[in-house]
Amino acid sequence: MVAENMTARLAEMALGHGDQNRAAHTDISNPDRDGGRYTDDSGAKMKALAWMGKNDVRVIETSKPKIVDDHDVILKVTGSTVCGSDVHLMHGVVVQVEKGDILGHEFCGVVESVGPSITKLAVGDRVVNSFCISCGECSYCKDKLPTACEKTNASTLHAKLYGGRMGGIFGYSHLTGGYAGGQAEYVRIPLAENNLLKIPDNVPDEKALYLSDVLPTSYHSVVYTGVNEGDTVAIWGLGPIGFMACFWAKKKGATRVIGIDSNWRTEYAKYKIPGLETINYATLESGQTVPTKIHEMVPGGVDVSIDASGGEYAKGWAHKLEMAIGAEQDTSEMINECLYATKKFGRVGIIGDYVGFTNHFNVGALMELGIYLIGCGQAPVQRYWEELLEMVEKGEIDPSIMLTHRFKIDDIAKAYKLQEKREEGLVKCFVETRFSAPRAEGTPELTSL
Repeated sequence: MVAENMTARLAEMALGHGDQNRAAHTDISNPDRDGGRYTDDSGAKMKALAWMGKNDVRVIETSKPKIVDDHDVILKVTGSTVCGSDVHLMHGVVVQVEKGDILGHEFCGVVESVGPSITKLAVGDRVVNSFCISCGECSYCKDKLPTACEKTNASTLHAKLYGGRMGGIFGYSHLTGGYAGGQAEYVRIPLAENNLLKIPDNVPDEKALYLSDVLPTSYHSVVYTGVNEGDTVAIWGLGPIGFMACFWAKKKGATRVIGIDSNWRTEYAKYKIPGLETINYATLESGQTVPTKIHEMVPGGVDVSIDASGGEYAKGWAHKLEMAIGAEQDTSEMINECLYATKKFGRVGIIGDYVGFTNHFNVGALMELGIYLIGCGQAPVQRYWEELLEMVEKGEIDPSIMLTHRFKIDDIAKAYKLQEKREEGLVKCFVETRFSAPRAEGTPELTSL
């Protein structure tokens, strides 16, 4: 992966960095980058979680960021978390991540300072970020599809890999703009009025935080794949996204929802989501597969399948070998299982992370069965923000049903390891900083690692 990152960097240099017509300064993945050009004039320092190499993330001391563009805000972070896709970064699966990059795309906080062009936000406002960065000007952003923004990502390699450049993402490598993330005590927010949502006083950080990614991403997977009232639905992966997708599918009126995983998370999800059925494929009888089990439960297959697991974790030896030697970037096993488990002319949505090419994908099954395969894309957070916040305020959804742990930022590198191994009953955590408010009633106590 070190070689792949070097190759990606050389490719970007050869292709030419596409920073023309960008709406914000990109590739400031750490304030100390480029000789400290982006550090606060006060000389203040902060703690931040940085990628230091494959399987090596550390809490470091670095400089507090400063306002670079007129539309920037400097945010004092009061809460962040660890996402399953952060673990992909730790593993080096995503190219163009560089030593010293500050990670973290989900966070909330208090506005500390604003650029001269900011009129809708003020110092002291409580806000939550969108993981994707919107310019607010291009046709995609105007259509509330900010993950397709054409002005916030300068990576030419991204455009070559996928046939089109997508928008910037906080703390998620230079492939997505090279923005510093929010697993830190301070973070610079470019184009802040497009990418921060004010938090009402009656919503604590422990609930508001998840408007940054998990709630809109899981909701998007269900809406975009077209889960309708009366449908039967199967969802692969019971991490936070798959867990909440199960909740949303039930809320949309699905008559049966089946959650699939290989460990204790099946029992946790069943306990938290009334009426949820589960399959723990680690306990299936010899010769039985997830698709055969689903056809046993739902003869003919489900109406809708959603892959919330992603392509990094191979099950069979062939994919494990091919991925180990670099002959494959993502396993196709879960997508194939979705195809086999879905009824003819049904729908399959992909919301789990996939980064490149796969082998052994059964395109014949896709065609012959008439399956509608839907790449959900990175979720357009701003499309759903207000709707989801209203649900949280009304008590229609309590995001804390997935919240199992609270950690200090000093322990966040260890939390990555727990997330990686799915240990200690960890579904989703809340990471506090020295600026965090006291723990909200009914949320987990602080755990020291």
